[in-house]
Amino acid sequence: MKKHTRTLPLLLTLFLLILGTAFLWRTGFFQAATSLEGLQAYIQTFSPYTHLVFFLLQLVSVVLAPIPSNVTAMAGALLFGIWPAFLLTWAAVALGSALVFLLARRLGRPFADRFVSQKLSARYLELIHRKRDVFLTMAFLFPFFPDDILCILAGLTDIPFPRFLVIVALFRPWGLLVACAVGGSMVDIPIWGMILLGLAGLGLFLTAMKYGDRVEEALLRRLGRK
Repeated sequence: MKKHTRTLPLLLTLFLLILGTAFLWRTGFFQAATSLEGLQAYIQTFSPYTHLVFFLLQLVSVVLAPIPSNVTAMAGALLFGIWPAFLLTWAAVALGSALVFLLARRLGRPFADRFVSQKLSARYLELIHRKRDVFLTMAFLFPFFPDDILCILAGLTDIPFPRFLVIVALFRPWGLLVACAVGGSMVDIPIWGMILLGLAGLGLFLTAMKYGDRVEEALLRRLGRK
């Protein structure tokens, strides 16, 4: 009976994902996703429901890896402006992150294995188990980690859902805000600037991974004495 209750939600989830992918394919999304102008034109074809379609695209992007949420965020900023696009993206990504986390926690490895390769699971799952809050915080802050996959893998660990949701709400939005700012032409970062930011981010991430546990323990001891 327990196996049956796990199988039905998994099959329903897979069916909805296949249906959604087929819809995106038939409506020309994947062809449009090759450029910002193409994405902008694609979203505009659904007028007057462009805001809703943009929100749903960002929500689906958390589960369907081929959809780049940062790129669609840039296209949204061109259409709606920086702040509307950012708030819609933030809400959609937070909701999608919570959804895949809860599905992974409810359905376990059978769900995760359908979306995460064994190679990525082996690379990140042990880190999430061991470093947990520190790793997720730093990984969400920087753009070179597979955030959506990490949300699925986090559902396989013992991290409490409210704590996971707080980390997502506080630390996932910053890369999305940068994407919206670039898309809205508020920020024009040259290639050398992007390289420097990436190197600085990598250095900060490695430092946090090495010393994060010590900092966390020191803070807990200090708070405990108070």
